[in-house]
Formats: sequence, C-alpha cells, structure tokens
Amino acid sequence: MNFDSAFSISTLPTFFQAVGVTLQVGLIAIASSLLVALLNASILVMRTPYLWRAVQAYVELARNTPLLIQLFFIYFALPSLGIKVSGFAAAIITMTFMGGAYLTEVLRAGVEAVPQAQLESGRSIGLSEGQLLRHVILPQAGILSLPALFANFIFLLKETTVVSAVAVPEILYTTKNYIALYYKTYEMLTVLTLLCVLLFLPLSLLLRYLERRLQHGQFGS
Repeated sequence: MNFDSAFSISTLPTFFQAVGVTLQVGLIAIASSLLVALLNASILVMRTPYLWRAVQAYVELARNTPLLIQLFFIYFALPSLGIKVSGFAAAIITMTFMGGAYLTEVLRAGVEAVPQAQLESGRSIGLSEGQLLRHVILPQAGILSLPALFANFIFLLKETTVVSAVAVPEILYTTKNYIALYYKTYEMLTVLTLLCVLLFLPLSLLLRYLERRLQHGQFGS
C-alpha cells in the first residue's frame, strides 16, 4: 500500500480548522466544568441542606452514565420536549455535565485533605464559614488537587472526539469525513494520530510544568 503524502498534506488546512474546534470545545468545557466544581465543592463544604444531597446525586449520575449517552440525550431527546440545541451547544453542555462531576470529586478530595488545624485556627481568629471557605479551604484544596485537576483537564480535551457523533467538526469528525469521501483510511488515521500527539503532548507537558510551579509557589516571586 502506497502512502499518499500529497493527499495528506492537502487536507491539513481543514484539519487545522478542526484542531481549532477541538480546542474551543475542550477549553470551554474545562472552564465551565471548573466553575461547576467550585460551586459544588462550596455546597459540600457548607453542608447546605438539600443542595448537598442534590450535588451528590448529580455527581453519581454524571460519573456513572457514558458520555455518549449523555450527548445523545441532550442532542436527540431534548428536541422532543421542545428544547432544540446545536451540536456545538450539546457538546459543551454534555462535557460540562460530566466534567463538572469529575472535578467536583477532585476538589472534594482536596478539601478533605486540608488539615483540620487550619480550620480551627481560622475559626479561632473569628473567620466566618464563608471567609474560611474563601480564604483557607479552597486555596489550599486547589493546590492539593492540582495533579488530579490537570489530569482531568487532559482527559476532557481527549474526550472531545466523542462530540463527532453529533456532527461537531473536530478532528475525528473530519477524519471520518475524508475516509468516507476518498477511502484514504491509512493516510487519514496517520494524520489524526500525528495531530493528537502534537496537540495533547505539549498541553500535557505544559500542565505538568504549571503544576510544579504552582505547587512550589514560584509564580509571582
């Protein structure tokens, strides 16, 4: 089998656009998931009645149902209820729903790792529960959770390939389209693999670098 390098090169502009879509979906999902997780972690720490149980139920539901099923429900089932969403919106909603649950568990573990002596010291100087959460618990929990947080960020970026199922033109969707049109399976899978390595490996290395800097308090010094 001859590798058609000229054809592979000719597809790169379209693939670069698909990389942009992949990053857009992934980064928006990471940001929104982190916001959801911060809110949920605050509720869990404060033990707010009813809301605390609702957060626990949400985490269990999101973590124990496949992402693809969640995506199909948002994209295909909601329109029957009169709620229509685009493929891109469905992708963001679904990935935020799942990612928020995973990051909530990460932050919860970080919160539990904060030494009780820190909390007692905060209360002894008159900090309210809200001030304790904002100034003592969440900052320390965030630092303690960095390795798991960054691992989940990479996980969410990789999961963007699932959204090809609802015609979001990211890299896997583009690959499948070219294979269907031109039957260049080997060439397109090679391009896909190289792009994934070039996209995810530098991001992974960058996050590890940031993790080390943050854990050692080297930013702003």
